[in-house]
Amino acid sequence: MESIKKIVRCDGFLSKALGLRFKKRIVDSAYVFSFKKLVNVSLDMFFVHFRIDVLFLDKNKRVVEIKKGFKPYSFYRSKNRVVFVVELPAGYVMKHDVKIGSMIEF
Repeated sequence: MESIKKIVRCDGFLSKALGLRFKKRIVDSAYVFSFKKLVNVSLDMFFVHFRIDVLFLDKNKRVVEIKKGFKPYSFYRSKNRVVFVVELPAGYVMKHDVKIGSMIEF
């Protein structure tokens, strides 16, 4: 992922529950959530005070859904079943021309 210097893996229950909560911002980091099987993912932005872009990936790390500018204190449920969720700084998707079908490496 271009311009991303740090990948934070969120594989366990606690790391998935905390995610970006209480962080001041993310600039050059990506938070990657992985699941053992295809799931519909429900996300909330409680205690996250900044917007983010979110990529929803299949088992091959292909983008199947995008949520741009996910707002603080809001909810979102994926429309597709996914294996990975990648949380990125707001504007990343547009700046790097990420689209449905793009392959993501991490």
